[in-house]
Amino acid sequence: MNPPPSAGAGTAGFPTLHPEIIDSHILSRLDGPALASVACCSADLRFHSSDHNLWLSICHSTWPATASPRLSQLISTFPGGGPRAFFSHAFSLLSKRPITTLPPSAPPEILSAVDIHYDGKLIFTKLHSTETGSDWFRCSPFRADLMELKEVPPTAVKISAGFGNGDMHEGIMTLSWIVIDPVGRRAANLSSHEPVSVQRHWLTGELEVRFGSVFAGDGGQVMCGIVVTCGGEMEVREVRMEMEDMDGKHLNGEESLAIMQGALVGEKGTGKNRTAEARRRYAEFEEVKRERRERELTRERDWEILCLAIGLSIYFYFWYYIL
Repeated sequence: MNPPPSAGAGTAGFPTLHPEIIDSHILSRLDGPALASVACCSADLRFHSSDHNLWLSICHSTWPATASPRLSQLISTFPGGGPRAFFSHAFSLLSKRPITTLPPSAPPEILSAVDIHYDGKLIFTKLHSTETGSDWFRCSPFRADLMELKEVPPTAVKISAGFGNGDMHEGIMTLSWIVIDPVGRRAANLSSHEPVSVQRHWLTGELEVRFGSVFAGDGGQVMCGIVVTCGGEMEVREVRMEMEDMDGKHLNGEESLAIMQGALVGEKGTGKNRTAEARRRYAEFEEVKRERRERELTRERDWEILCLAIGLSIYFYFWYYIL
């Protein structure tokens, strides 16, 4: 890659280095956020930091599931910068604001690039395709299962002491679930990056690690819940994604697709403090759901008391009339 005509007018020191040294030995060692920051320093560095292959390599190292030939080719065609634009879509925190305008047609397929790391080690990666055109998908409760019942679990790693029982041990397990519209060339990461909840089953000892994001739906907030079930020495046994509303009802495929489309075209913020923000939204969602459940139980109890009172009144009136 040849330097731009204005090279040399930028940051002192860098113009004296060979472009290959800058690209291969300096910028290639940075992650995505650091590279984006470097690009703001000067026109010279912005030129070097916009290299297509550099950003494609960062996407692959950050999310190994994107390294498949199909996704690599798709990422390269993203409008606004190819792999650099894809990284911006997939790394950013999603807004919780409602989406009022969706694309006129739903994509016939949604791709999911899923990666799970535990203590810095990749323990699960998969590219999953969900067909959205069938009536079964639209009407059935939405659930994306990434592991078949007979599928051999991926390699296991040793669980750190204390992981589970509500203790999330920040930074130990991370998950990325990037949904991609291959037609519209859009992407969004639906995961909270780190767990919002960790529970251990009292009988089986299995861990249920929950990730997720909260979005605005037609009838209120919707939780996109991603659950990883692990057993033994962090052996991944189940990876699934579901959508539920504040009443605990699971959304069907058509409703869930609308939520995903909203995430794909919606506003995106920065990736800063995304885990803390996701946990705050999750706690608020669970609190609202608990309050709604308690109100519903109160209404049901009041209705039962009213029915009982009416029944007793009729009973006593009947015997009073007979006697």
